Amino acid sequence: MDNLDQQMNELNELKDLMNQLESFSSNKDFSVPSFDEFKIETKFTNNSNNPDPEYSNVGDSGFDLRAFISEPITLKPLERKLIPTGLRFELPTSTELQVRPRSGMALKYGISVLNTPGTVDEGYRGEVGVIAVNLSNEDYTIQPGERIAQGVIMNVVGQGMSKLVRVNNLSETERGEGGFGSTGKE
Repeated sequence: MDNLDQQMNELNELKDLMNQLESFSSNKDFSVPSFDEFKIETKFTNNSNNPDPEYSNVGDSGFDLRAFISEPITLKPLERKLIPTGLRFELPTSTELQVRPRSGMALKYGISVLNTPGTVDEGYRGEVGVIAVNLSNEDYTIQPGERIAQGVIMNVVGQGMSKLVRVNNLSETERGEGGFGSTGKE
């Protein structure tokens, strides 16, 4: 089958799907589910004395991760430390928990997450830690319970949907090997 025949078959399949959807939506018994019915549950345990993570505002993509430490920890300039959170997650299939810096801490104090974003895989059940780094020229002290990072749950294409295939050559593109600023600044 040549490329044109394959494209025609795909278009016909799409047309059939559209017709099925149209007949389904014209059904009088059809109702659109509420947004809450589409929410997925992300289970967690909290072994810390900090509040449970939560989305602060409607539309927020992330929730705060707090330092689960018994005493303050001071980061010297360019120093990094693993800060425990006391949180463990059971993530839904095909998701990851990304650990990201808090923008205010990054801007005001130069505190970031070293491996941004940090990835917590769906099968991991251990405690989530934050690799905090001080990118400023001054010491920064993290207090017990301080909000030090944010967690964002993201859909991912991983092993369940992706198959790694080794080949001898890759297809050519207009961009080719251009990267690391190859398109210029303006």
